[in-house]
Amino acid sequence: MNQNSWHLITSEYPPQIGGVSDYTKLIAKGLADFGEQVHVWTPKEQEAGVRSRESEIVKEGVTVHREFGSFAPSDLLRVTKLLNQFPAPRRLLVQWVPHGYGYRSMNIAFCFWLWCRAKLKRDRVELMVHEPFLAFGEGSAKQSMAAAVHRLMVVILLQAASHVWVSIPEWEDKLRPFAFGKKKSFSALPVPSNIAVVDDPHGVARVRAQYADANTHLVGHFGAYDEYMTNVMSKILPSLVNGDGSVRVLLIGNGSSELRDKFIESHPEIKDSVHATGMMPADDISLRISACDLMLQPYQDGVSGRRTSVMTALAHGVPVLTTEGKATEKCWTENDVVQFMKVNGDASSIDTVNSLLANSDQLLRLGKAGRRLYWNCFAVKRTVASLRDTEGSES
Repeated sequence: MNQNSWHLITSEYPPQIGGVSDYTKLIAKGLADFGEQVHVWTPKEQEAGVRSRESEIVKEGVTVHREFGSFAPSDLLRVTKLLNQFPAPRRLLVQWVPHGYGYRSMNIAFCFWLWCRAKLKRDRVELMVHEPFLAFGEGSAKQSMAAAVHRLMVVILLQAASHVWVSIPEWEDKLRPFAFGKKKSFSALPVPSNIAVVDDPHGVARVRAQYADANTHLVGHFGAYDEYMTNVMSKILPSLVNGDGSVRVLLIGNGSSELRDKFIESHPEIKDSVHATGMMPADDISLRISACDLMLQPYQDGVSGRRTSVMTALAHGVPVLTTEGKATEKCWTENDVVQFMKVNGDASSIDTVNSLLANSDQLLRLGKAGRRLYWNCFAVKRTVASLRDTEGSES
């Protein structure tokens, strides 16, 4: 097998915005930096209704083929012909999120296409599972139907896959029953930070001065501003910043400005204490995260290796206050690298934040421990090394 040729199959790739997009670019560049030949197969980008006419773009050692269209049968046939031009057997690394491949997240044809690549063309198919499938009973009847189809898709994918990578160990527990006793190789492959650390102390100081002074703590949050996060912040923020003015909050990322505006409508008294960045370039995000004394990063299912937002905080050496849940791996609890809290909106939540902010030694220790954990276990070089070192066995 030509181990120096990789074919990454993904539902999105920059300039498309998304976590899978950012992750795939990191992995592609990381492999290319090791001298590997890397090809990315993805749909065409679409901006303002105009599709790019370039089907093959080479950048940073990575060749991008924008040939997948809508993942329709005709698109799969076209990619088949193009892939067949490369030396066999090919190594296909599939970024799996069921909702990414069209047909209302129920593209069984795409899964069968991968099975054909493995069984008929003898390609090595590897899955990187970001999300396995929808849950039953958490939405409408249509969602439950999609959840059932997702499990059928997983059955086909596991038959095709030589190796299965999972962003958190919980996904292995969910997926194994659908192998129906057939031996499958699983490995954890956490998702690294997609924001590079900008080493610019003067820039950090300049940014911090925009939001807080020397006598004020700056608490940040970076990530998605979905319904869960909106509810969490609505419980915590008013009490957190309505004290003696010693705490300011900085919401970072896409959707943060809208969330702040919503808060100010109901709590106009906190307008000077809560700031938001909105969407901004990665370097500017890095400077703002580094400017924070503490990152407040709660998650509905608990902190885990698939959360790029917490990875970014750890990579920057900023202490993290987060939540423990069913998805939380042992490394978070056994290594004492983050502080845990309960998000219940009562005084104890605020006390947890304030007590940590008041303990400068603990903040310093958490920041150093978190950065050490990240570079030892989660950095992209570790991810790429795992991919390159693991052969797996065809089942």
